[in-house]
Amino acid sequence: MDLPTWRERMRRGLVTVPDDSPLAPDAEYRAGLTVHYRREVADEPSLPADVGLVHVDEHLVVADKPHFLPVVPSGSWVNETLVARLAARLGRTDLVPLHRIDRLTAGLVLLSANAATRGRFQALFRERRIVKRYEAFAPPLPATALPCVLRHRLEPGEPFFRMRVTAGAPNAETSLDVLERGARAWRYSLEPHTGRKHQLRVQMAALGAAILGDPWYPELQPRGADDFERPLQLLARELEFDDPLTGERRRFASARSLHLRAEPDQCRTG
Repeated sequence: MDLPTWRERMRRGLVTVPDDSPLAPDAEYRAGLTVHYRREVADEPSLPADVGLVHVDEHLVVADKPHFLPVVPSGSWVNETLVARLAARLGRTDLVPLHRIDRLTAGLVLLSANAATRGRFQALFRERRIVKRYEAFAPPLPATALPCVLRHRLEPGEPFFRMRVTAGAPNAETSLDVLERGARAWRYSLEPHTGRKHQLRVQMAALGAAILGDPWYPELQPRGADDFERPLQLLARELEFDDPLTGERRRFASARSLHLRAEPDQCRTG
């Protein structure tokens, strides 16, 4: 980045010091000063869907994320992220996601709103004391006995952002069942017991039933613009846990639904 660009961004207050005050272009040099820069992306893609709010209190925010919206800034997205939208909507810049779901996945995300209690809620995920339930549309598995438990070893693949199944002791475990059976696709229930990157997507692809609309698994598709009419058919449907502060059983459900492009009689209850 050239000097005129830096000066212009400093004039707009995008370069700050730890107390969030802007650093002026003519500020004196101070050894050891920490400087923050709010990154900008030229021509950042705009996402049309709104974020749903399921629950807000002094400790937690439960958001209902649409397909294609990243949880945190990365790559081509800075403002079009879940945390940025919630900061603007709630006036809170201190929200911290307690877990992540893929940009292409819709559904529930739990965020900490209080640094003093954050560790108590983070422990729910670290100690596997939270139930996460997903739904997905994928091809039928008539030869697979359901329900079942999927166990695989997942490791980074190629390119670096993909995962792959390898030999070795399993490090990814998911309970799988079927909710509806259709001629072209079944609607599945998935309950991950571990939290590996792309776990559900990779495990379903390994079964020969890749989740519909997945551009990365089983084969990486050429990169193109997001098709909002054909999202990844994966939804983070429910979160359930014992509140670590009160002991109360908490259950949150997404208001979103998966919509498979199919004839009306293609799916029937199973």
